[in-house]
Amino acid sequence: MRIAIIIWGLCTSAIFAELPKLGPLPKAPVFDDADLQTSIRRGVDYLVAKQNKDGSWGGPTRTKGLNIYAPVPEAHLAYRAGCSTLALSGLLDSKDRRPEVTAAIDQAEAWLFEKLPTLRHVDPTTTYNVWGHAYGLRAIADLYVERQGDEAKRSRLKELANLQMQMLLKTEDVNGGWGYLDFEGFTAHFSGIPTSFTTASVLLAMNDANQTFGIEMPTREIKRGLDSIEKQRTADWSFVYSIQHRYRPRIGINRPAGSLGRSQACMAALREFGDQRVTDELLEHWLHRLCLREDWFDHARKRPVPHNTHFSLSGYFYYYGFYYATECLQMLPSETQQKYIAHLADHIMEKQEKDGSWWDYPLYDYHQPYGTGYALTTLSRLRDSKKK
Repeated sequence: MRIAIIIWGLCTSAIFAELPKLGPLPKAPVFDDADLQTSIRRGVDYLVAKQNKDGSWGGPTRTKGLNIYAPVPEAHLAYRAGCSTLALSGLLDSKDRRPEVTAAIDQAEAWLFEKLPTLRHVDPTTTYNVWGHAYGLRAIADLYVERQGDEAKRSRLKELANLQMQMLLKTEDVNGGWGYLDFEGFTAHFSGIPTSFTTASVLLAMNDANQTFGIEMPTREIKRGLDSIEKQRTADWSFVYSIQHRYRPRIGINRPAGSLGRSQACMAALREFGDQRVTDELLEHWLHRLCLREDWFDHARKRPVPHNTHFSLSGYFYYYGFYYATECLQMLPSETQQKYIAHLADHIMEKQEKDGSWWDYPLYDYHQPYGTGYALTTLSRLRDSKKK
């Protein structure tokens, strides 16, 4: 009996390890560079108009009957930090340098210098601050490039990046990787629920810091993070939601349709750190899958209750998924990239709101700035890839 079970398991793994054949993509949408640039400009205009007086974006207003758990006050500073750094990166990536945009970038930079050093987790149930530190690292790296020639400012940015790296090390889970919730064991070193996508986002941000500033990489924590992602990988290159989910790998949220917003980030992280299994073929397969099955993904967008649709998808994965999909796209040869640019761009452009924003999940007053930040970076990457 034991031998039979082992053989069955090996056969099942082999079947799942094969990439399934996907149907052809529909005819590529037609739009010109001016349409893409107009969409980017409208998103930039939205962020400039909606920036808070202190240089940040978003806030704890526009509440609804069901809100994401947010112990005050640190949860909302974490939300605002993640939201604001994504918005700032979106402005920087847009390459729009009209005077009003430059002024908004300067204000946001001043806010980062003031607030990111105070970003902490105080309540033992949450480490939402990981998002502010991770996307903060990426925004700081973007600013470092922007401030070329201003060595005094660059020195301050590098110092701030080092601090964000140290804060991420303090929030690493005792079992490796990063998460954002813990309702059981409150320990000196966080012992919560590492998730595949949070860990991938942190590792990619650390990689940016290393490439931009030459910040020394924390070898031990990176290895533990990569091991955590690997534990959450299934044989078909879906990634389960969290470390506990590895015991239930075939429930809906952990299957390919449920992993559409996670696989891209996780594969990007593994590839950036040298995992040779993440081949061009594998990256292209998941880009093809995302373009072909975006309608599944879109079912969850704008729903107020998370995980309340097919495959337990949540709306907040939508623009996150496309953001990391374009990161994977940039790892591919130029000729391969061209096959997917129009499809990816069309999915984002058609969902732009009348006010120029994008949003996928109602989260206090953070959802439009973070959604717009994700979308602007996504479209800017596609614009730049299209020009190759």
